[in-house]
Amino acid sequence: MKIRLVNAGVFTPVEDIETTLTPPEKGFYWIDADIEDLALLQPLFSIHDLAVEDCLSEEEQRPKIEIYESHYFIVINSIRFDDEEIFLRALNVFLGRHYIITVTKQKIHELRALKPVLWEQEVNEPDRFLYLLIDLVVDNYFTVGDRIEARIEKLEEDILMHTKKSHLNEIIGLRSEILWLKKVLGPQKEVINTLNKKDLRLIDDQLQKYFSDIYENAVKISETFDTYRDLMGNLREAYQSSIANRANEIMRVFTAITTIFMPLTVITGIYGMNFDHIPELHWKYGYFFVISIMITLGFSMFYIFRKKEWL
Repeated sequence: MKIRLVNAGVFTPVEDIETTLTPPEKGFYWIDADIEDLALLQPLFSIHDLAVEDCLSEEEQRPKIEIYESHYFIVINSIRFDDEEIFLRALNVFLGRHYIITVTKQKIHELRALKPVLWEQEVNEPDRFLYLLIDLVVDNYFTVGDRIEARIEKLEEDILMHTKKSHLNEIIGLRSEILWLKKVLGPQKEVINTLNKKDLRLIDDQLQKYFSDIYENAVKISETFDTYRDLMGNLREAYQSSIANRANEIMRVFTAITTIFMPLTVITGIYGMNFDHIPELHWKYGYFFVISIMITLGFSMFYIFRKKEWL
């Protein structure tokens, strides 16, 4: 657990947790905690048992905001895209009048990226800290969206150039991840909308208006993922069409080959009959004559098929 006094964006480490119970003269306290630290923080800040239970739960948490007497409990999901897989990581935030507590199970990139922003904007209030943090989280969805779009474009190009069976698994996997993200974005939008519209005493009225900009971005992200979902449907149709065209191409080649060999089979069938009076059987050049006809006929049909682009 790291405790910092944030004053005009400048961090001052704090050693004693008891110090954070009293509002500082200037600035606010930021407590960056792990799950294990909740046992110490709960009695000090009167954190509700249900909020602690949500933080400790192994199940995926739905984004939400809960209002308690002395603080707000907010859950938002940070997103990561590593090794072609999408991960959501719960970011639990307790917002008080003179403090903000962030509780995470894993490292959250946005918390590290937030530090220079706090210093640059000389942040002095915990509610503005919350605004900037959520803004970074939402912006990161755009970054991940761009990477998903690039992956869709590459997958489309691969399917058109050379279709493989593995492409179907990729399409199904990516579509499932997009649908999963869509389910998360719904509640996350509602949380941001609550911060924008609801009368919240721990958030400054002037600052509250800025959450509308984040909400608009969240709506854009949701619409973007709707587009990605439709694109994945188009990709699946393109894959199936490509497979069908490939099968048709193979059948066309096989049909053409069969057609070429049909007259040759007729010729060999005629001269393979066990009749005694077939004139060419006893002709000195009969074998070479028939073979020449077969070769000429085969190449002629092949040439005609190629000219008509049937092969």
